[in-house]
Order: sequence, then structure tokens, then C-alpha cells
Amino acid sequence: MPSAIFSLVVVPALCLIPILALAGPLLCRAVGALLGWYLRKKTDGRLSHILELSEQDEKKFREQQQARWSSDSSSGKDEEWEKVDTYTVGTSKNGDKGEEDWDGIVGFFHPFCNAGGGGERVLWAAIRATQQRWPKAKCIVYTGDHDVNKDAILSRVKNRFNIHLHPPTVNFLYLTTRHWVLASTWPRFTLAGQSFGSLIMAWDAFSLLVPDIFVDTMGYAFALGLSKFLFPEIPTAAYVHYPTISTDMLESLDPSSIVGTQGVNAGQGTGTRGKAKKLYWTLFAKIYSHVGASADVVMTNSTWTMGHIQKLWGPLRKSNRPIAVVYPPVAVSELEQKVEVSPESEKKREKVLLYIAQFRPEKNHQLILQAFAEFVKTSKSPAAKEAKLVLVGSVRDDQDSKRVYKLRLLVNELHIKDRVEFHLDASWPEILEWLRRASVGVNGMWNEHFGIGVVEYQAAGLMSVVHDSGGPKMDIVVDVDGGFTGEYNMARNRKRGTNDVMTGFHATTSSEFAEEFAKALSLENPLEVRLRARESAKRFTEEEFARRWVREMEGVVGLGSLKVTTEKRRV
Repeated sequence: MPSAIFSLVVVPALCLIPILALAGPLLCRAVGALLGWYLRKKTDGRLSHILELSEQDEKKFREQQQARWSSDSSSGKDEEWEKVDTYTVGTSKNGDKGEEDWDGIVGFFHPFCNAGGGGERVLWAAIRATQQRWPKAKCIVYTGDHDVNKDAILSRVKNRFNIHLHPPTVNFLYLTTRHWVLASTWPRFTLAGQSFGSLIMAWDAFSLLVPDIFVDTMGYAFALGLSKFLFPEIPTAAYVHYPTISTDMLESLDPSSIVGTQGVNAGQGTGTRGKAKKLYWTLFAKIYSHVGASADVVMTNSTWTMGHIQKLWGPLRKSNRPIAVVYPPVAVSELEQKVEVSPESEKKREKVLLYIAQFRPEKNHQLILQAFAEFVKTSKSPAAKEAKLVLVGSVRDDQDSKRVYKLRLLVNELHIKDRVEFHLDASWPEILEWLRRASVGVNGMWNEHFGIGVVEYQAAGLMSVVHDSGGPKMDIVVDVDGGFTGEYNMARNRKRGTNDVMTGFHATTSSEFAEEFAKALSLENPLEVRLRARESAKRFTEEEFARRWVREMEGVVGLGSLKVTTEKRRV
């Protein structure tokens, strides 16, 4: 009897395993293709409408331009759209415009496009570079900012970032599901919840319009995975500001690890609850790696981010295009114009340590306050007697307000109340004034992914004292000859009797920060370091970002049969 059961049940079941293993992926691809076909058919009408609207807007724009030229013979800003700027031409030979006639649709997935932060500067600079490289391409932004229209958004872009876009080829599609990715929606299992929410939001986006190229500029890796599931033929690109989860985050849960004392989750991997959290994070990291690896082109904002994305996504990627570092654009030119760095301006500098950062936990204001207190109480440097710490940052909500209150209490406990100033929600003119007055710029965050604020310090001529980790260490506060500004180079320079390669200082503990504060405020010729730091900051200009962005996007535009996709859908 057992042998009969074995031959009638077990053997056929075992034979089905390879069939199911083969049929499973095929069935999955078939379902994805069917859903993708449905979304294409559903959005073809909106595609035609957008193309017609862009043509009408372009015609009106040209008529208005001609009218302005008729009344004023001098050419205006809009004349730039007649030709592609040379710095965005990328790999075209001899300065040719190359595939300038490509007129596909590039969908930018950026649900918080009107936020006005550094991530949004990347978005708008990327769209401007795309427009200038491919003037006929249509740029679609998927956003959840229902309270503003196209004109208001573009006006804010112009006023906030001084970025001028070509209105006829920019359109906005409004998502109704953005609340699914808010942290407040997921008080528990936030990482998994927000990632699931991004799938819902991406489906919402594709239900509005299926693009020819899908670009995620906010870090929603699961949206990239959904795009590949539904539309395998559509190229995808990702600009990663920071990994949703990193190997450092996982290691920080272990109190015995090298980074077990760093970050907001430091040492929380012990006990039953801690072990469960570590298991949850590990499983999430594996899924995150698979969906992120589906992207055809991956750009990261720093060497630190690239290293972590390479560890997570790299082994699973099918694309042979390497992960690239594309530094975010920083208003270096504007700061060079508005903040003087010269022998005359040096006389106006004060012994001020300036920390510009939002009042968030990871910015580690406590570390800087403790370091400053140690500096003014124990340092033998004459600068300690008149030094002042200025904290400038925005307050987003009640949690930030409570955090500022606790920081003020800490200032009182450390007995440095008369040496510390708080400036909340300071305007840009106020920030510029502090950048003119201060001598040193400070950054206390562990593993800051890039550090736009540190670049702004350098562009304004401040000497930087930053945490010895992340982007500030690996990309920004480096020696002018390319090495790290660390103890090795300090020792090497002392042997040579010079420090003519330094642009700033690194520290980790409060005592190390206190020591570096003393060094930075006691340099014999600080102007030399300021000028060197300002020159180093030119690596992060908007022009350099555009060059690198276009270089990577040319690889996307050139993929497969992309050039005829839009034309086929028009018919």
C-alpha cells in the first residue's frame, strides 16, 4: 500500500516541481505583461493630450518670444533653448548635438517635488540638463503636491534655485496616493510600510501615464521594481540620495561592532526585540536589493552611497553599466558672488563656529554642544576665550520644537548659554550673513550621505570641521591632491613642514571635535585654507552635475528600441 501511494502521489508531485519552477516565472511575466498592456491602453488618451498640449504651448512660447525680440533686439534667457549648451552635450563628437531630435517622454518620479530641498534641486537641475540635451523630449513629473499648479511650481523653482526651465516641455501629473509613503501612516514597520506604499503610488503614476523612460529621483526602489515587472522594455534610471537600508545600519544594531555606538539605532540589536528587528531589517535588505538591482542605470550622490548601493544591488544587477557617482548640484557660483573671500573680508571674520542643519536626531547637535563646551573650558588656545557657536536650522514640526527645547536645556547644563546662539527658520539673507561672519563650518552627523551644507561652507570660504565618515570625509573635505584630510596626511604634511593641501578637519568624538575647533581657529594663515576650500567646492557646481547627468542618461536613451517607442504609441 505505501508503495502504491508513493507511485501514485509522491512521484507525480516530484515530477511537477521542475514544471512549476519553469511555469512560475513565465506566469509571473505573463501577468506583468498583461497589466502593463492594460495600463498602456488606459493612458494612451492622456499621452495624446499631453503631446498636443506641449505642441500648443511651444507654439505660444515661440510667438511670445518673437514678440519680445521684436520689441527688444537684445536676446533674453529663452534664447538658450535654441541650442544645447556645450557643457551638457556629453559624448557627442566635436560638440555636435547628436540625438537632439529624440522626442520621447521621461517620467520623473518625485512625489514631493515642491518641497524646496536639496533633493528637489537635483530634480530640477536634472530636468534642465535633460531639456538642454534633448530639447524635444517631454519631461513628466509625478507629484503629490495638489495645492500648486504648474506655473506656481516653476515660479518657485526659479526663485528658490535660480533654475530656468522650458515650460512647454514640462508637465505635472498629480498622484492621489502620496499619504501611503508618509512615516505617520506607518508607526510600526515603517521601512516595509513605506516601501509597500511606494508600490501603490507607482501604480497610481503608471495609471496616469506610462513613460518611455522611468526615472526615480527620491529613492523609491520598489517603484523601479514595479516598472520592470509591468514594462520590461522601458529603461529605468535611479538617482540614489541614500540607501533605504545600509550595511552600516545593520551593523549599528550590534553594540560590539565598530559602529555599534553610532546612529539613532545604535546598539538596539540585543534581546528578543532587538533580534527580531535585526531579522526584519535583514529580510528587508534582501528584498530592497532585488528591486533596486532591476534599474538599468544607477546614479548615486556620493562615494559613500555608491559603496553601499554596490554592496546591496551590485551582485544582483543584470546591467553591465557601472554604478556612477553624480554629485548633486550646489549653488557654488551664487555663494562665490555673494560671499567675499579676500584679505579685506578676513578682517571681518569672527571666531564663530557655524552649524547649519535641520534640528533632526541624526544631525547630532548634542555632540557638537558637548565638544564646544569642552573646547571653551579646557582648550589653551586664545581663540577659546572669544569663540561662539551658532546653530542655524529649520523646525519642521512639534517634535523638532521639543528637540530644540532639550538642546537649550543642555546648553544651560553645560554652562555655555552666553556662548551659543539658536537661529530657527533663518532666511537665506540671514544665512548668507552668518557665512560671511563665521570662521568655521561644523557638521556632526555620522555617515552624512553627501553633505550639501559642507560644500556651501567651502564655497563661502569657511574651514570645515566635520564628522570623520560618509560624504564629508570621502568626497568633500579632502586634500587638494585628492587624498583624505586625515591624520596620515596631517603627519605627512608636518614632515614636509607644510599644510598646503588641507581644506578642513575631521573628528569623531567630542574631544576630537574640541581639538579640531582649536586647530581651525588658530591657523596662522586661514585665508589660504579658505581659498583652497573654495576652489575645491567647484567640483560640485551645477555645470558639473549636468555633464555627469547627461553622460548617464545618454546610456538610457540609447537602450534598445527606445527611439521608436513614443512614435509607435502615437499611431
